[in-house]
Amino acid sequence: MHKPTLDLSAHTPMMRQYLTLKADFPDTLLFYRMGDFYELFYEDARKVAALLDLTLTHRGQSAGEPIPMAGVPYHAAEGYLARLVKMGESVAICEQIGDPATSKGPVERKVVRIVTPGTLTDEALLEDKRDNLLAAMTPGKKGWGLAWAELASGRFRAMELPDDEALASELARLAPAELLHPEDTPVPPAIAELSGRRPRPAWHFGHASGERTLCSQFGVHDLSGFGLVGHELAIGAAGALLAYLNDTQRAALPHLTGIGLERREDGLLLDPVARRNLELDSSLSGERRHSLLGVLDGTVTALGARELRRWLHRPLRDRATLLARQEAISALIETRAFEPLQDLLRETADVERILARIALKSARPRDLSALRHTLGQLPGVFASLADLDRPALQPVQDRLQPLPEAHHLLTMAIAEPPAALLRDGGVIAEGFDAELDELRALSVNADAFLLELEQRERERTGIPTLKVAYNRVHGFYIELTRAQAEKAPADYLRRQTLKGAERYITPELKAYEDKVLSARERALAREKLLFEDLLDTLIGHREALQRVAEGIAQLDVLCTLAGRAVALDWCRPQLSDEPGIDIQGGRHPVVEATLEAPFIANDTTLTPEQSLLLITGPNMGGKSTYMRQTALIVLLTHIGSFVPASAVRIGPIDRIFTRIGASDDLATGRSTFMVEMTETANILHHATNQSLVLMDEIGRGTSTFDGLALAWAVAERLAALGAYTLFATHYFELTRLPEQLPNARNAHLAAVEHGERIVFLHSVQDGPASQSYGLQVAQLAGVPRKVIERARKRLRELETPDRGEALPQLDLFASPAVVEPEPSPALEALRELDPDAMSPRQALEALYRLKEML
Repeated sequence: MHKPTLDLSAHTPMMRQYLTLKADFPDTLLFYRMGDFYELFYEDARKVAALLDLTLTHRGQSAGEPIPMAGVPYHAAEGYLARLVKMGESVAICEQIGDPATSKGPVERKVVRIVTPGTLTDEALLEDKRDNLLAAMTPGKKGWGLAWAELASGRFRAMELPDDEALASELARLAPAELLHPEDTPVPPAIAELSGRRPRPAWHFGHASGERTLCSQFGVHDLSGFGLVGHELAIGAAGALLAYLNDTQRAALPHLTGIGLERREDGLLLDPVARRNLELDSSLSGERRHSLLGVLDGTVTALGARELRRWLHRPLRDRATLLARQEAISALIETRAFEPLQDLLRETADVERILARIALKSARPRDLSALRHTLGQLPGVFASLADLDRPALQPVQDRLQPLPEAHHLLTMAIAEPPAALLRDGGVIAEGFDAELDELRALSVNADAFLLELEQRERERTGIPTLKVAYNRVHGFYIELTRAQAEKAPADYLRRQTLKGAERYITPELKAYEDKVLSARERALAREKLLFEDLLDTLIGHREALQRVAEGIAQLDVLCTLAGRAVALDWCRPQLSDEPGIDIQGGRHPVVEATLEAPFIANDTTLTPEQSLLLITGPNMGGKSTYMRQTALIVLLTHIGSFVPASAVRIGPIDRIFTRIGASDDLATGRSTFMVEMTETANILHHATNQSLVLMDEIGRGTSTFDGLALAWAVAERLAALGAYTLFATHYFELTRLPEQLPNARNAHLAAVEHGERIVFLHSVQDGPASQSYGLQVAQLAGVPRKVIERARKRLRELETPDRGEALPQLDLFASPAVVEPEPSPALEALRELDPDAMSPRQALEALYRLKEML
């Protein structure tokens, strides 16, 4: 793209430099280094002052106008960057690279990196328990290409997707902080509301350019070794993503050594609605602790916390992987080794992110100190696993092989403890480098040298008042009184004349002065060089360190799941090739964790012969909890975890769908009922006979007849598909479906009335519910008693309509040819009875009369 020429002739040299740099980043905030501050000017200054509540100042003039300015101290910049990035802003970091002492005009500056929401690596800017992903998507005739990477770990993946629905599902799983897409391509409606979208030129997403970029990064001739051959859309997206990383980081990316191709069908699929309704990592109210992750997460490392989140959001279908995880958890439970192993893991650092910062040359001294401590823990972890001698734990043990060479290097090289920042010195340990030790000694021992020189010179010259001293202006000097000046030796060179004294320098003192005055600067420069060499050496251990990071993460998750299984009394589920879902004594893990009273466990059995379970019962009776717990048990089974039940057998499952609750989608102008129908349509289009479907109160957003008709037809369709369906409803007419559909059956959540109140039993029983208990629930909710009494009276009127007031309601599904039967004489007689006015004997006689009439 052609960049317009700027007329900068009226501006000062400093502003010309700034505006030239800013022209390359029109949509990015520019942090322009000036001494101890990062300054922002003009519109950037106004914007940042408003966002960060900074003082906006006007200093000096350029082109005849005051210059708006706002700045942040360089040593506190990370805090400000973190706040800006959370607001979705990107920041270009412009550093001084020239020497102010030798520069003519403004010091040379250049942008060294661009901090964007999807490219964070600094510890202070990242959430330690959540991946921070950059994603790129590109369209094609066969669907979409999608790639994602985490710069802070080096993980790089790609996949191809058949349609917009699949793309939206994967983006909901990944939740990228930043999403790249071609600027000339319409974004699907499901994606349009995502934050962090960043349009990029369309040519960045080309297959040919993407392949060249990837091959160059990985140092290969072609991409066959990564399984990408033939996946042109995935290559295009991955190439655009890598080009963006190169553009923003402006440095090599040696930790991006490969890319993995994921297949969508390898995972148990969940669309965005299912992820939200199942509350995987946050509740519907946004709380983490009332989510499945909140119950599960007992990890002791950031690596493990992120890995557990990834497992939850991508449950797998591969039986071998799931069985291997189950075996590992069983071994940890049987040996009770999960607690001592987690005690060891608690001492380890975030190796994955430290390694990324090492590769990007942005690691800090304490990163290496933490890495050293972690490598020191490896032998203990490895030995503990070896002592268990369990084949199921061997893959994890292999990843946690000790690295004595790297540990020894860090032990010898890094001070204990090191300074927080390299520029402060004191990072490299004493004894590691002789030249550095000499430079430090010069600086530290200067006073002793001066005293020793002073004594020698007094003895050599015979002048007892001779002094050797130092000041910042004139450096080192030998001082003689004016009276003693004539005794100065020939090698004394006059440096300064004072009123009552003369100051001299000698060749020896001059040489020492040069060494001492530059010793600190040279020591810092030497430390910087040694530190960078150390980073280069550690990059050579990259693959081994990546394996260590994987091992820590996996072991932490396995120990966590073992600990949860023991503490919460979970069982090992059976993965079966036979179709169906059989759960004995199933419980909802999150609800159980919040209850003080014992949780009422329930069974769930779904088979091809009985795939549709129609669930009736009162509001608050537990229908939604029962349905969700079934889905969560299936999901937990597919991450390899034990599950909250007494016994579980799960056959092949491909997807989990949920249609639970709804609200208006005001942003797109969709009503509650439209949202409900959209979600229903998605299920009916994509569900198979291996899908688990949760349908809760379908059709409630429209009129009774419309809603009942839709619910009936949807249930019939799901039964025809053979999907394993839990169908909760208040339409009692639907309980007749099992009469017509052989694979449908009724169940209900039990409740009993106590006076005018209701007691929920939360127990699932066969057959339909007898009533909905709506008025009793309303009374529990605090609806005024007069309203309840009026509703109860109106309910009796509706259930026994007065033909003089209204027409009788026709059965929606009755055949038009059927004639309404004559009223029963027994019913007419029953209507005329007044039980409140009858004695016990009269009531008994009336009962006998009714019996005779029937």
